[in-house]
Amino acid sequence: MNDNNAILRAAFKAWSAGSMLRQHRQRNKRFTYGDQWSDCTLDASGRLVTDWERYNKDDQPPITNNVLRQLVKSIVGRFRAQYLDQQAGTAGTGDASPQPRPAKRDLALDELDSRLLEEFLISGTCVQRIDLLQDLHDNRAVVSNVNVNSFFINPILDPLARDCEIIGQLHDMSIAALIKQVAPGQRRKAAWVRRLYSDDADARTCNFVTAIGADSQGGTDFWRSSTGKCRAIEVWTLESHEVLACHNHATSQLYVAPLSQLKKLKANPDVSISWDIATTWHCRWFSPMGDLLADYDSPYKHGSHPFVLRFYPLTDGEVHSFIEDVIDQQKLVNRLVTMVDHVMNSSAKGVLLYPENAMPDGFTWSQVRDVWRSSDGVLPYNPQLGDAKPEQISSNNTNFGAYEMINLQLKMLEEISGVSGALQGQNVDTSGSSTLYQTQAANAAIALTDIFDTFNAFRHSRQAKLHNL
Repeated sequence: MNDNNAILRAAFKAWSAGSMLRQHRQRNKRFTYGDQWSDCTLDASGRLVTDWERYNKDDQPPITNNVLRQLVKSIVGRFRAQYLDQQAGTAGTGDASPQPRPAKRDLALDELDSRLLEEFLISGTCVQRIDLLQDLHDNRAVVSNVNVNSFFINPILDPLARDCEIIGQLHDMSIAALIKQVAPGQRRKAAWVRRLYSDDADARTCNFVTAIGADSQGGTDFWRSSTGKCRAIEVWTLESHEVLACHNHATSQLYVAPLSQLKKLKANPDVSISWDIATTWHCRWFSPMGDLLADYDSPYKHGSHPFVLRFYPLTDGEVHSFIEDVIDQQKLVNRLVTMVDHVMNSSAKGVLLYPENAMPDGFTWSQVRDVWRSSDGVLPYNPQLGDAKPEQISSNNTNFGAYEMINLQLKMLEEISGVSGALQGQNVDTSGSSTLYQTQAANAAIALTDIFDTFNAFRHSRQAKLHNL
């Protein structure tokens, strides 16, 4: 196995290591956006069924009361009001701001950060990349959000990702966009790339994946695009190499030279030389067939990869998102509301018991029903065959503590999430002052300070890398 194949296999291994994170994110996303009955459980007979199948009784589907979506919207709204609006108002006044107004307007960072915060709450991860776009008409930095499903990194323990050694992204691109990325201005190479992604690309991919031992059943999403576009794999690796640390005593200059210049440097008596190890971030673009499309050292001033990332809270390398903490309360709220709905549907509501022997002569059951429903109807009945008479039954079996349980779960959901009514603009005491309400909202936001500060630390890291391209 050559070095490029080994690197591509290491990239696949890093992507596979994130499978649990992607599974948790998918479940959290389902719950956030309203699909809250797809979890699988065992029914009374031991069969594996979804919650929807388990609680869908007598064509009465379970009810979804999506509280999680409102929690996420409230936090994103608080972020926009507390951070973005403040920065927009203070930009240009001399106040320190991590996002100068021109950068925000050109790069639409407000919208990108708001959507990324939503992702951060759902999955506990936020990943952006900063690219330097250079063409005949433009030369600017471009910031974009990176989907967690297409991102991979080696398992890390450091919250600042300083132990990262391999990182990258899966790209689904048109052939024209791919050629522009890996073969700009190179007509022969562009033709070669076109041939690579020809009709036999799928067969070549299968052969290559099998050859390097990366043909696991769950790894097809790494090698193949679900959109029908060309799959390209961008891999950044931290590589070390031998260098010469040089000190020119005549000019007091310190610099690093490659090992190949050792003989030349020894001939200069003014230069003292010492051996050292240097690290460099190197980028490679691969086809899913194992072809090396492009490779280069980091072209940025910061000398690193283009990604900026945060995982929350990254305890022992594990990610646990905000939404993950409140899913159980959301499920219980749905179950309680569904139970109340089923009880109400199965309770007698205005049922009329009408003895057959009391039916008046010449009346039909349809006529009895119409008279009973009318507000001024008169319905004769014949009691001569007994004491039986028409009787209406209406029962109320819903007062069994379910409402108290629902309120308790909603209250616990507020306490666990930290998103209280004051933070959402609810439960406002109109008799109090605006200062009192602002104080209550600020106190309510304390529980979210860790999330906001972590996300803002990520934004500051992004700005530092953005300004050092």
